[in-house]
Order: sequence, then C-alpha cells, then structure tokens
Amino acid sequence: MKRITLSISILLMPLIAFASEGGERLDLTNSWVGVTSVLLFFVAYLAVMAEEFTLLRKSKPVMLAAGIIWGLVAWYYQSQNIPDVVEMALRHNLGEYAGLMLFLLVAMTYINAMEERNIFEALRSWLIRKGFGYRALFWVTGVLAFFISAVADNLTTALLMVAVILAVGADNKKFVTLSCISLVVAANAGGAFSPFGDITTLMVWQKNLQTSDGPVEFWTFFHLFIPSLVNWLVPAAVMHFWVPDKKPKGGGEMVAMKRGAITIAILFLFTIALAVSFHSYLQLPPVIGMLTGLSLLKFYAYYLKVTKGTSRQRKNGEEDIGSPVAFDIYKEVARAEWDTLFFFYGVVMCVGGLGFIGYLGMISHVMYIDWGATYANIAVGIISAVVDNIPVMFAVLTMQPDMTVGQWLLVTLTAGVGGSLLSIGSAAGVALMGQARGVYTFFGHLKWTPVIALGYAASIAMHMLINHDLF
Repeated sequence: MKRITLSISILLMPLIAFASEGGERLDLTNSWVGVTSVLLFFVAYLAVMAEEFTLLRKSKPVMLAAGIIWGLVAWYYQSQNIPDVVEMALRHNLGEYAGLMLFLLVAMTYINAMEERNIFEALRSWLIRKGFGYRALFWVTGVLAFFISAVADNLTTALLMVAVILAVGADNKKFVTLSCISLVVAANAGGAFSPFGDITTLMVWQKNLQTSDGPVEFWTFFHLFIPSLVNWLVPAAVMHFWVPDKKPKGGGEMVAMKRGAITIAILFLFTIALAVSFHSYLQLPPVIGMLTGLSLLKFYAYYLKVTKGTSRQRKNGEEDIGSPVAFDIYKEVARAEWDTLFFFYGVVMCVGGLGFIGYLGMISHVMYIDWGATYANIAVGIISAVVDNIPVMFAVLTMQPDMTVGQWLLVTLTAGVGGSLLSIGSAAGVALMGQARGVYTFFGHLKWTPVIALGYAASIAMHMLINHDLF
C-alpha cells in the first residue's frame, strides 16, 4: 500500500456526495469533533506508514480510527437531536464498501486457487529454463507483468516476475535493479486500463453502477490501453541500453501444474465475463456475477475432491499432484489478503466520516475549479506516489466533480500509474524492495524517477491525443 507524506490534506476531499436527504447535515469543520477526527486519521495513517518498522498491520489503526470518528459524529448529532442523518450516511458508505469487498474477495480467491495449482510457478520455471539473455528477460518479464496485472493485482504480478529475475540474475545487481523498476512500472500500468486491474479502476467502474450518469462504462476503460502501454514502454526503452548485454546461465527444474489448473483459469475468465454480463444485460451489480462465478469454482473444487486424479508424484515425495483432497476452496478464501480488505474498510470509513463532517469545497474548489480538471487530475497522480491511491480516488469519486469521460479516464490513469514514480508508491514497489533487499532500493529507484516521469507525461499526452473525442 502506498505511503503518506506531506499531502495529507488531499485526503480531506469531500466524500459523501449524498448530502442531506432525510435531515440536516451540520458543518463540523471548525468544531472539536472535526479537529479531533482529522488528528485521529492523521495519526492512524502515520501508523500505516510505519508498518514496515513497527510490524503493526496497516488495517488496525485505520479501523480503530474509523470507529472513533463515526462514534464522535454520531454522539454530536444525537446531542443536537438529529439522530437519523448519520445512520443514513454510514449505511451509504458500508454499501459502497461491501460491494467492492466481495468483488475483491472473489478475485483474490481465484488468484490464490491458480497459485495453489502451480500456474504461476509453472510459468516462472518455464521462463527460467528458456535461457533468455538479460535484455530479453528484461522485456519478457515486463510484458508479462503488464498483461498479468490487468487481471491479477500488481503485488502478485510483481512477486511472480521478481522470482524469475532473482533466479537467473541475482549475481548481476544492475540487471536486478533495472528489471525491478521495469516490473513496478509495468505492473502499475497494466492495472490502469482494466476494470479488474486495480482497486482504483474497480472503484471507478463500480461508481458507474450507482448512478445513471456514472463516470466510465466497462469497455471504456480499454481506451487507456495504449496510454498505459506508453507509460511503461518509454522508461523501459531508455533503461534497455543500461541493461547488461549478457546471457546468464540456464537451468532450473520443470514445475508441472496440478490437476484442474487450466480449468480454474478458464473459470476465472468466465467469472469476469459473468460480472460484465450481469451488469450490461441484466442491470445487476457485477459483484453478483463474481459471486456466481465463485460458486462455480466451489462446485469444481468439490469435483476435484470426489474424483481421482493422476498418480504423478512430486520429486520430494509429498502429496500426489492429482490427489482428490489436494484442493480445498475454503483454504483459498482464507488466504485472501484480509489485512488489505480491512485496511480498505478503514480508509473508506475514515475518509467518509471526514467528508460527512464537512471537509469539502476548499480543496475541491481549488483543484477542480481554480486549477481546472486536467491539472487537478495530473496532480492526483503525483500525489498517489506518496499517498495511498484508494483514499485519493475514493475522495475524487464521491466529490463527483463535473468532468467529461476523458477526464475521468485521465484521473483513472494517473492514479493508477502515479505510484511508479517512487518505490514506496505502490504495493509492488514495497514488496520488491523486500524481495531484492539491498539491490532494489528507494534511492536506486529514485535515480530513474525522471525517466519514469517522462513515461508518466507521455501517457497523459497520448491519452489526450488518441482519446480527444472523449474530452
């Protein structure tokens, strides 16, 4: 998750677009309730920032802050004999979170299931055994990261690809550093053009379902494919000339996929199709299609359990690859990133509470009226390099500035790829610093930030050029 710095003020953008239906909403921005709530959120996010050092899971401080903030607001409204308004606002926030949480839970379960069936491990072993040179491997891992992150999260994608990088080039620090930078940029860029590629793109798509004039339809996101590709290609093309033109030693053992691996991958694609179809043709929330697809995975897990597989054994003598009890769907549900899901809850509820208190108008007026939508959306991307893009995007969405589809796509693009500017700007970057500790570092990434910024600017220019009719 992205870390916070001096730009904490952006998190105070308006959050509850639904204003005062059913009762009067009070402006508490200058009251002790408002000030206390801001301080609580600030302290909670400092704790999130310090997770690497304190080992305190990021979800804990924001969940606690969310409960206290809404408790203070509710108490104040009760004292003013306005009992129902807070409950309505809270239910609105919970409804938005619930749909996104269930959607993400299904996606995470499928990714975990494919990982358990050795799909990603088989891909990794194949790449190692192909004997690519450093430069070829630099491009192959980047291309794969770009496309895999369109359906899997950037963290899973980056960890998969960095395993290949370290397996074949751990003795060449320059290759590892440049490849890690390329992976971070590619994974973030790949998630920006797909509704399933990142939480922020999913949030924009989900928002489209809640209002008749929502910002972006499902297929509209793919207008960002070329700008996203440019975002990665520009820095990758520059870094290519610094990648060692050598060939590492080949080798590596072949890893076989477990029984049912390909079927599960096909079911995942079918589940995505269900989610889109439920919305497009039945006018139902896509999460219903995702949950229906999860039921199919559960039935297939039952099939794997009651039928016998092959008799191939792993080399170390462990469980049979085709064992009928080798796959338990509920283990994959349990392995979902619950800390991320609860962190998402805490952030949504915290920022929702701050928006309900009345922190609106000031920043929104400056950004989207004084600056204009284009400069504001570019700034959102830069801010997302140091502030988690979830609260930033949630703030923009619930503020609902009057923007064209092209501008909504612009902020989707910038919020998605802006985290590549710094190594701490995305989950992928933070994870890779841990995996390639001492080789891929904050300052090693920072050295190439101007080149990454060139790709950032080029992607924005490309979007404005090829999608000008959407502005």
